[in-house]
Amino acid sequence: MDEIIWNIRSVNTQQAFERLVTMHRQHHFDFVGLMEPMQDNKKLELYRRKIGLSQAFLNISNKVWAFVDDLYEVTVLYDMEQQITLKMIHTETHIVQIITLVYAKCDAIERIELWDSLYAMAANMDIPWLVGGDFNVIWDEEEKFGGLPVTLNEEVYTPSGMEEQKKIAFSRDLTDVWLTLNFNKCSLE
Repeated sequence: MDEIIWNIRSVNTQQAFERLVTMHRQHHFDFVGLMEPMQDNKKLELYRRKIGLSQAFLNISNKVWAFVDDLYEVTVLYDMEQQITLKMIHTETHIVQIITLVYAKCDAIERIELWDSLYAMAANMDIPWLVGGDFNVIWDEEEKFGGLPVTLNEEVYTPSGMEEQKKIAFSRDLTDVWLTLNFNKCSLE
């Protein structure tokens, strides 16, 4: 499966949507996950048509959008304020996978519900599971580019607190995969 998960921070900012469409034409994504589209949920169908994928989903807070190719039968397993979890079955190969898209709250206390739900899902997960998005936390200060200095609420490994213990327990079985593209410097042609 070819996919992109992007905190697009408004599909209308800095030609972000045009970049997405260009990348989709080039890479033929089966799955597109967008965080912070900053558009009315009534425009989801319009963006689905422009991308050219046959299925569209959004979470209840409208902070996470997902677009999926028609080669997949999709079931929404969880639709929560900070995440949406989809079970996807490839209609030809019958390969099953779970994708969770996250747009976490900025406040550590408000993220507890998200971490609780992910931790509970992880306990019973026995098929491939991709978790991606914006967790509004960082592993260390070196991940931070610009903006205000790092605060304890942003760091995963703070000295105490149940939330951080759950993050550590949950994250120990995940593989951290990062791909950072500077769209101002890379060619999309």
